[in-house]
Amino acid sequence: MTYKETTSWLFNQLPMFQQQGAIAYKKDLSNTILLVNHLGNPETKFKSVHIAGTNGKGSCSSLLASVLQEAGYKVGLYTSPHLKDYRERIRINGKKISKSFVIDFVANNKFFFEENKLSFFEMTVGLAFDYFAKMEVDIAIIEVGMGGRLDSTNIITPLVSLITNIGFDHTQFLGNTLEAIAFEKAGIIKNMIPVVVSEYLAETKPVFLEKALNENASIYFAQDKDFPDFASALLGDYQKVNKKGVLQTLEVLKNYFKISSQAIKKGFINVVDNTGLLGRWQVLGTYPKTVCDTAHNSQGLAIVLNQIKKEKFEVLHIVLGVVSDKDLDSILPLFPKNAKYYFCKPNIDRGLDATILKQKASDFGLEGLVFNSVSMAYNEAKKNARANDFIYIGGSTFVVAEIV
Repeated sequence: MTYKETTSWLFNQLPMFQQQGAIAYKKDLSNTILLVNHLGNPETKFKSVHIAGTNGKGSCSSLLASVLQEAGYKVGLYTSPHLKDYRERIRINGKKISKSFVIDFVANNKFFFEENKLSFFEMTVGLAFDYFAKMEVDIAIIEVGMGGRLDSTNIITPLVSLITNIGFDHTQFLGNTLEAIAFEKAGIIKNMIPVVVSEYLAETKPVFLEKALNENASIYFAQDKDFPDFASALLGDYQKVNKKGVLQTLEVLKNYFKISSQAIKKGFINVVDNTGLLGRWQVLGTYPKTVCDTAHNSQGLAIVLNQIKKEKFEVLHIVLGVVSDKDLDSILPLFPKNAKYYFCKPNIDRGLDATILKQKASDFGLEGLVFNSVSMAYNEAKKNARANDFIYIGGSTFVVAEIV
């Protein structure tokens, strides 16, 4: 198969959360364990950091990878979802996995995948771990896909685990209380492996403390610590908390790696160049200032929309699209009523019809027009906006993916 045929097979073989949502979620690790045993247990052949949390996983993963690269190490980075190309999920020192490795991995293991009905997530995790082992990385930064306890990545024994924060997202799988969601994320805490928590709430701190105690794991609450505020290429207000979590994680990693303050400074500044991370308060243009952000749940959107309030502009134009399983009653009240809206549907099966989004938005006093695609909505916003206006594109990772 060609690369395109190989990735099409991966996407279509079994339901994938990125496209179809709930039916792609598997509630146990037996298939992943079966797969890594088949592959010769690649997850045991490299050091790792494991990262879970509602928001900030991608930013923290990329910051850690960037710093370790600047410190001179060969660093694997596994993240999800991808924006443009499947290979974005698996990188070494910022370089995407080769097409030939993806093709060969699927070709060599296709019979096993089909025989055991492996999910897209399971196959992709197997691919990443096999690649990092064969390429002999010094360390790999592994981002949880969703949750933690039952996520396919949760078969590694990392040097340190990082939990960024807890908010409401994917409640149909993870529970509809902060305590229940924290329990799922805390599932990455391993026996005698230190864990860093970037940000906690009154409801979540006891969950983390109890799990750490049960596992005899040292626990660090980064929000309570004082760290230098290093400048970073990631500009969103929410990065302040992410940076604290990363700096505390690096303190733990200094027991295993030589990491200078210069490597940290350069890693933070060069994070986009070093890792290819996109869509985090990403400034696409000036006059009018144009920003896209992948925030897509109430916790993330509240911070981003608050940051927009601090900007100076005459008219706010918002290009908005969401996925169909999004809890609109929790996110739409956060949006300002005095903005012009351009409603659109991200080009995936899970995308919510823009007409339905417009109808629901009008219940909250948000008015605008419907467009047939993200690009048409964005182009109309650019056409209408004057130099002193502000354009924001967001609501879903998949909306941002179509314009970056």
